[in-house]
Amino acid sequence: MSSAQWSRPHRPRRPARVGAAVAAATAGVCCVGVAGLGVWNVQTVRQADGPVRDAAETFLTDLTAGDAEAAYRRLCASARSRWSPIGFAAWTRTPPVVTGHQVTDVSVSTRGGRPTGTVAVRLTRDGGGSEHRDLTVVREDDGWRICGDPY
Repeated sequence: MSSAQWSRPHRPRRPARVGAAVAAATAGVCCVGVAGLGVWNVQTVRQADGPVRDAAETFLTDLTAGDAEAAYRRLCASARSRWSPIGFAAWTRTPPVVTGHQVTDVSVSTRGGRPTGTVAVRLTRDGGGSEHRDLTVVREDDGWRICGDPY
């Protein structure tokens, strides 16, 4: 008898199994990252609802009180570039003047990764007429500002 050494049978390599495991781990990490970004986005939007409403309320309160200077300071840079303080004040005093307001809805979404709000309001004008308007509210200079032509 010969003394042959015992050897373990050859097992084929399983690169497909390793590749599948790496792909599954990568997909899991990506899913956790996407979920985290989604949660962050939802929290940002929900936390913005109150400040967006407050920005619109304060702006409209300034207008109904006749304080066009304070209302002007609450406009975004884009709106202030289209209006001078004097022109804005004259525009706010053009009849029919806003005498009251009521916020009817607030929505916040993200556009281009930046939160933007829309505040639906019912404006009451002197003489008793009323109308619905949507105010665009944007995040600017660590605060929320009214953008566009507010009314």
